Amino acid sequence: MEAQQILQSNILDILFEGKNKDYGAYDLRNTYHKRITTALIIMVALICLLIIGAAIANKMQVAETKDNWVSEDRTLMNPDEPKLPEPKLPKPKTTIIPPVATVKLTRPKIVDNKEVLQPPPDVEQIAHAKIDIQTRAGIDFEEMTAPPEAVTGSQIIAGVNTKKENPDSTFVRVEIEATFPGGAAAWNKYVSKAIMKELDEFTNTDYGTCTVQFIVDKNGNVSDVQALNMKGTKLAEIAVNAIHKGPKWNAAIQNGRKVKAYRRQPVTLINPSL
Repeated sequence: MEAQQILQSNILDILFEGKNKDYGAYDLRNTYHKRITTALIIMVALICLLIIGAAIANKMQVAETKDNWVSEDRTLMNPDEPKLPEPKLPKPKTTIIPPVATVKLTRPKIVDNKEVLQPPPDVEQIAHAKIDIQTRAGIDFEEMTAPPEAVTGSQIIAGVNTKKENPDSTFVRVEIEATFPGGAAAWNKYVSKAIMKELDEFTNTDYGTCTVQFIVDKNGNVSDVQALNMKGTKLAEIAVNAIHKGPKWNAAIQNGRKVKAYRRQPVTLINPSL
């Protein structure tokens, strides 16, 4: 190749001077930049198509979600419209509890039959009524629902007791105290009969409230019966004998089982002369 042709030729023509340019190497080298540029254009075009396709798909999904969303119909109230009257609620029914039949407690006195203005109540009347300072008509005392017994103690658990309880020990406080068979109504009826049998021996100092303490074991047996107040009075004597000679009690309950526990039972007798 002459010097003038060398200045006008590119590097590939100089390298392949006198060689077979149809073999392929010359063509590959000569079209290298063209092929690189074409490949870059194609890659950029594909990336742009992917971005545009993703954006279109996202818009279609949002549009479909809006079409499926249903809003609740809300109707605004016109302030000029008259207000509807409020519905009248029925008045609650009040249940009237009838009074309990009572029998006036009269002090026995031996007099002539002609002087008797009002005879004392017999045993049948006392059995179906409550002793009071006056006689009043009402429902049978046995049909009266017994009120719940007074709950002693705070009934609040201070914490977890890790100490094991001796099942044979005598409890002072329990979850459920021992009860008279038949409940409070049966106890009032029982102790009233015991008092009426010896009512003629009462004096003015024998009236009041006597509290009797005793122990009820697991089987309901009563022991260690003693009066805590009004000791030496007729009321205390009758109350102690009524509990000591009476039927078995229902045992106290602690942690779901029957236990041996103390029980305090008040016995009240009102002086009719007051």
